[in-house]
Amino acid sequence: MHTYFIAGHAKLPQGMAARNLYDSVTLTLEVDFKYGVIVDASCTLATDHGREFIRQLLRGYSLNDGLEDALAKIQTFYRGKANQAIQAALKDVYAQFEFVSTQKN
Repeated sequence: MHTYFIAGHAKLPQGMAARNLYDSVTLTLEVDFKYGVIVDASCTLATDHGREFIRQLLRGYSLNDGLEDALAKIQTFYRGKANQAIQAALKDVYAQFEFVSTQKN
């Protein structure tokens, strides 16, 4: 395997459709070991369209470059109520990515 799977979680705001299914949003990433590139992404938003949009936003981004650009992309292009929760879940994923990165060296 040349990739690893990381999941991050954050509490969803009140009044969201996904809140009827989950109390939190889960963001999962498949990340390339060597370059830190997001190969695939998934999240627990209520609609297929929302899940696919987040997938397209994050796929191809390298976590080795830090988190600021990925957070800015979400802030700018995802205008749904889960914006802050998705950013928080991405920060959770990134913290785990940093831990894994330090362990492999």
